Amino acid sequence: MLQNTISDGVLHVADPEPAPPPPLIRLRGLTKSFGPNTVLNNVSFDIPEGRTTAIIGPSGTGKSVMLKHIVGLIRPDAGEVLCFGTDMARAPEPALYAARRRMGMLFQDGALFDSFTVGENVAFPLVHHAPQMSEDERRAKVNEKLALVGLPGTYERATASLSGGQRKRVGLARAIIMEPEIVLFDEPNSGLDPITSDAIDQLICDMKQALGVTFVVITHDIVGTVRVADYIAMLYRGDLIAWGPTAEVLRAEHPVLRAFLQRNLILPPAGGSGDARLPAVQ
Repeated sequence: MLQNTISDGVLHVADPEPAPPPPLIRLRGLTKSFGPNTVLNNVSFDIPEGRTTAIIGPSGTGKSVMLKHIVGLIRPDAGEVLCFGTDMARAPEPALYAARRRMGMLFQDGALFDSFTVGENVAFPLVHHAPQMSEDERRAKVNEKLALVGLPGTYERATASLSGGQRKRVGLARAIIMEPEIVLFDEPNSGLDPITSDAIDQLICDMKQALGVTFVVITHDIVGTVRVADYIAMLYRGDLIAWGPTAEVLRAEHPVLRAFLQRNLILPPAGGSGDARLPAVQ
């Protein structure tokens, strides 16, 4: 399993795998416009199974629209999105429902119910999708996932009392409660301080190691991207301008990609070798 690390301001990026694992998600010619605005323009790439793929790019470049296509919430104008072999663009509702059951989602703001306890929030999918489970079985499963995200013993805690980082952790526990094969993250570091953001990045890495599931992360956090991502896809004005292993993307020559990444990193030479670095604190 790949693992990128940060040490003394240097981002040590794992060498690319000889070949990526088989794709669990495949995008082919994905195109979507809203009126005259083309948000996704003939986008094609694979998301490998059991790895973390980060989708990056400036605001308004189609990242969240792509995420909605992956879960089948909107239909493209052209192209296809295959998840588990199901075409999420054209599948009938029962097939879409079956595919979504195999996915978990961590929303940008956590999307928790403040009137529920922490445990009730995490248990919510079980109540609706696993009604055969007893209350004791649900509670045991919820406590297991809360421990996994570093929040043991919080089942009865009031959700409204949680910090931003704790809300993200509860949201992640809920996202994995049905033991999905794919977990989608929408801006997991949004609104967090740097220390909490680092903790969420480490949690994503730990979850990948512990669960072996496929993670897809929509993010603006470049340092976090390099830390958690095995593969990176970058969108710019609706076009896919880069995709590949993290180490290769950091050395790619596309000027827009390099300008975007260099706002937060000191990159190795284009086409060369070496690790990325964090800028020195002034």
